[in-house]
Amino acid sequence: MRKRIGNYLRDRKVKRRDSADLDYEKDHKSKSHVEKGTEKKDSKRQAEGSEKKDYKEKRHREKNLEEKRHKEKGNKEKKHRQKQTLGKDRIPKSAADQTKQDKRKKVIYDLICDELYIPMKLKELAIMLQVPKDQRGELRDLMTELVEEGKVTITQKGKYIKGETKHFVGTYQSNARGFGFVMSEEEEEDLFIPADDVNGAFQGDQVEAVVTNSPEGRCQEGKIVRILSHGMTRVVGLYQESRNFGFVKPDNQRILQDIYIPEGKRKGAMNGHKVVVEITSYGGDGKKPEGKVVEIIGHISDPGTDIMSIVKNHDLPVEFSEKVMNQVERVANEVSEADMAGRMDLREWQMVTIDGEDAKDLDDAISLTKEGANYKLGVHIADVSNYVQENSALDHEALNRGTSVYLVDRVIPMLPRKLSNGICSLNMGENRLALSCIMTVSPKGDVLDHVIAETVVCVDERMTYTSVAKILVEKDPEETKRYEKLVPMFELTSELSSIIRENRKQRGSIDFDFPETKMILDENGKPIDIKPYDRNVATKIIEDFMLLANETVAEEYFWRELPFVYRNHEAPDEDRIKRLSTFINNFGYHIHVANDEVKPKEVQKLLANVEGTVEEPMIARLALRSMKQARYMPENLGHFGLAAKYYTHFTSPIRRYPDLQIHRIIKESIRGRLKDERIEHYQQILPEVTSHSSEMERRAEEAERETIKLKKVEYMKERIGECYEGVISGITKWGLYVELPNTIEGMIHVTNMHDDHYDYNEERYEMVGEHTRKTYKLGQKVNIKVLGVDQISRTIDFEFCEEESEEE
Repeated sequence: MRKRIGNYLRDRKVKRRDSADLDYEKDHKSKSHVEKGTEKKDSKRQAEGSEKKDYKEKRHREKNLEEKRHKEKGNKEKKHRQKQTLGKDRIPKSAADQTKQDKRKKVIYDLICDELYIPMKLKELAIMLQVPKDQRGELRDLMTELVEEGKVTITQKGKYIKGETKHFVGTYQSNARGFGFVMSEEEEEDLFIPADDVNGAFQGDQVEAVVTNSPEGRCQEGKIVRILSHGMTRVVGLYQESRNFGFVKPDNQRILQDIYIPEGKRKGAMNGHKVVVEITSYGGDGKKPEGKVVEIIGHISDPGTDIMSIVKNHDLPVEFSEKVMNQVERVANEVSEADMAGRMDLREWQMVTIDGEDAKDLDDAISLTKEGANYKLGVHIADVSNYVQENSALDHEALNRGTSVYLVDRVIPMLPRKLSNGICSLNMGENRLALSCIMTVSPKGDVLDHVIAETVVCVDERMTYTSVAKILVEKDPEETKRYEKLVPMFELTSELSSIIRENRKQRGSIDFDFPETKMILDENGKPIDIKPYDRNVATKIIEDFMLLANETVAEEYFWRELPFVYRNHEAPDEDRIKRLSTFINNFGYHIHVANDEVKPKEVQKLLANVEGTVEEPMIARLALRSMKQARYMPENLGHFGLAAKYYTHFTSPIRRYPDLQIHRIIKESIRGRLKDERIEHYQQILPEVTSHSSEMERRAEEAERETIKLKKVEYMKERIGECYEGVISGITKWGLYVELPNTIEGMIHVTNMHDDHYDYNEERYEMVGEHTRKTYKLGQKVNIKVLGVDQISRTIDFEFCEEESEEE
């Protein structure tokens, strides 16, 4: 075929030029005319919500007419070829057939892209390519695919020319309402995919899409034209049995179709079982996805099944392999003299750990003294890298997990407990290996000098946040007496913490102080109490000291110009800040933007201005959503939220792989072993290590959020019909969000506001009754009754209780 194309182009190169130019200009004028008409059609289609319907129907009619002509001539095709639907490749007999088809498409596309190509109709292409009449249906299908992929366009005269559609390759993220987005690292904004143009893509699929519309002020719209690879091979859901088959309703609300389970593929699953399904077919052409049950998690009513379903749904590894555990068994239980040789001995220093009551993996300790006007602060971090050697089974497992995952009823550790709770944990009264950052801090909070060293430590006391707060804030006599020798150090820590925090505030560090949720569960994992978990003075002390150590370590290794892992938080996108600015202007607030950039101090000022106001919760949340997500990178870009030029994660190697990775780099640097070969080694591996670690962090955060939402719904399920006082935390056109003092949030849908028809005033962010003129505003206290819960979508519905209606 390539030879025929080459001969054709050479023969036509000179003698067709004059007539070709005229035809080419006419076709492009036609194309311009078509494009203008298309713009009008696109607007109409968008309003109707079916952008591609007319085109598909046209192609379907053309195909039927062609088939009818073939039948009338007595040329019956051996196989019925269906036109390829966008994003759903026809399934060939074999991979070889698909490869052959792709090669043919490439040859045709290369021809159309050639500068000497004259636009042709299908029949002209067939003659030029010497395609037999009985195979022209195949050619037509190939051309249809090229058109639908955006690579080729049909002019008004029915001639094929090169397409100019922008292509977009990325990961598809679906929404429970049918539409979705394609996200790509190469593009600044996501591509919106309407429900009609998803074309069989699954959550997490790598897809190719084309841009169909670029509305001003909103994200671009597109359609998926090809699924490059499936990102989801297993699904967790509820098994339900039918006569001769079963189906699984996915837990993931982004998977919109049930999974069909044929007879003999259920592995003994019964009605009500939560199961893991391996997808064997992704459906298409009206067929549902198909799969087989590979694991039964447990019955939906069994304790622990709910959390384990979330664990399986996020593919979180629970058990450690035998190879890993065998390696752990060979790790010593005590620090030997050989291990301590050559290290700075700090065992005589007064030193404590301060953690939560339930913490068992203690990876940081602090020491503090005063030398003249300056403070000598030591942040001592467990030397996990001494026990987890690079490229060992333990190391590969830790890298794979990326982070420990803290769910409401359990911890899925990055390292086996013998390490995380044992030899790597800075347990009281035991010799431990550490990597210490010892800083000399001025009365203004500046680090005047520092040393990073391999050390051996012995913690004097295992303190809790509650206990330290009792000593510093409540002046509890019993607690003060018990830790009498440590009280002077605790008072110094409080003093230095305040200095460091004020110093950070002066440079513009942003503090989003949202209360976390603390859950009390019974022995079966049932929530019996939910309340806010606020940071006290002790948690702030540890936070301030860890931040200072992280910044100090990051700055040193930045200026050493060595490979390193940084924790970056980039400045917000201009568009997001503009939207935030527009929103807060409605409340009389302003945020200064200079040269299309916003400074951290401006966000800090905004939060200070709204503090204590009724709109504070919503504005603070919107400001947070305007920020980018922090991520690990081998390059230093600074940390916007902390207003820090240099930042890393150095302080938690037991539970975060990036910390463990940089400990190795630091130790090799200290020992003088970071030569060219090792530098090149780290330069090669760090891009992948940081990218994977960021992905695993996102996975863990999502799983943690889901378990909290799950338990909140379970908690409120037992309280349907009960009344509570809450605060309106959000207002949308479909209802009011109300947050209770225990951090639980639910919605009063407009359909459940029975006393009137309510309209949303977008400018004033109010809900106003059409007849009564009752008004609901942000921050307003209301009495609500729990109307119901949805355990699948993990949402809670409220309505106003009678007391509220009477008061109004």
